[in-house]
Amino acid sequence: MNQNEILVSLDIGTSRIKVIIGEIMNETLNIIGVGSAKSNGMKKGAIVDIDQTVHSIRTAVEQAERMVDMKIDRVVVGVNGNHIQLQPCHGVVAVSSESREIGNEDIRRVIDAAQVVSVPPEREIIDVIPRQFIVDGQDEITDPRGMIGVRLEMEGMIITCAKTVLHNTLKCVERAGLEVLDVCLQPLASGTVSLSEDEKNLGVALVDVGGGSTTVSVFEEGHLKGTSMIPFGGDNLTKDLSIGLRTSTEEAEQVKLEHGHAFFDDANEDESFSVTIIGSNREQAFNQLQISDMIEARMEEIFVFAAQEIQRMGVRELPGGFVLTGGTMNMPGVLELAQDVFHSNVRLAIPDYIGVREPQFTSGVGILQFAYRNAKIQGKEIFPSVTAELEQPAPKKQKRAATKQQKEETEKPEKKKESGLSNLLKYFFD
Repeated sequence: MNQNEILVSLDIGTSRIKVIIGEIMNETLNIIGVGSAKSNGMKKGAIVDIDQTVHSIRTAVEQAERMVDMKIDRVVVGVNGNHIQLQPCHGVVAVSSESREIGNEDIRRVIDAAQVVSVPPEREIIDVIPRQFIVDGQDEITDPRGMIGVRLEMEGMIITCAKTVLHNTLKCVERAGLEVLDVCLQPLASGTVSLSEDEKNLGVALVDVGGGSTTVSVFEEGHLKGTSMIPFGGDNLTKDLSIGLRTSTEEAEQVKLEHGHAFFDDANEDESFSVTIIGSNREQAFNQLQISDMIEARMEEIFVFAAQEIQRMGVRELPGGFVLTGGTMNMPGVLELAQDVFHSNVRLAIPDYIGVREPQFTSGVGILQFAYRNAKIQGKEIFPSVTAELEQPAPKKQKRAATKQQKEETEKPEKKKESGLSNLLKYFFD
């Protein structure tokens, strides 16, 4: 396994923190390690406790490290939230080489030139996404390297975010003993793995329903048009069930995962279960139809809010329909309910990789794919992310060697003692 071809993504979610290790071979991605831990220091997509978040990151990283028997040093971090802003940018440079062949240095210079825009002091540029390159007036070029030209232009999109939110996220990652290779916008990353090129060109909405928040992103003409976050998610379903069933949050979460159904019309009345009433030892029986009523009301509210956010972005028509992803979308009945609310074609997006075939991993897998493609276009260096220090056999050998040496050292004086004692006896008996 070549360590120079391994990338690690870190998806800091409200309910879970996910670490995914991917190996890129011949332009294809293979998932070789996954770590997931309960996220304790997050609420509604924002960090509320740094120490708890650091502990959760370490737990997820250790789990992924054990799977691949390597030490994770550097990660690509995903960021999200309503503090994200997109603005168009344009850069122009003259091709520097004498042969007039465009190289990595020219790409770097044109991207730097595009970043020369006025940004408020409380905001920070996290990435520049090229839409197209223009070489001597010829447009719609995706990668101009190797082409001959005099003037190189780039039209793209600058992504800025609130400095405080970004610095808090990066501080957590660094305190967990990791180096940040790159920062990646999660809606763009999720779009890479969830959406086809045709969907992006026609116009499509990606609705990512997580634990504490829902991210709504609209893609048109092949590019991200806008993104917004709603502070409602799967945790709200759990709270509703906890109140409705008068039980603990843990038991409500278990009921949601095992018996939850989002579409009341299709729920099964025969599927029954019992829960412990909070503050007593008594158990009460419920069926799927009863909880489906509560779940459907909250899920419908989330979808209505998503539709309102799309309208607020100025989008009136989405020929590509709606694509749903995120951990909460594992529940049966969500597609039927979404079709009922949106009155459009709806599908569920799940990463097609062994070990991560669940909608909760869409963002983490997308970060790997997007970071690799983006680094390739921009000529960034993003390898390596791991070292083979975690391999256990070597330290054991050293330990064995050390214990062997100790034994020899302890045995040697004993031998000397025996020989000394025998000499003393010989002396007396002689």
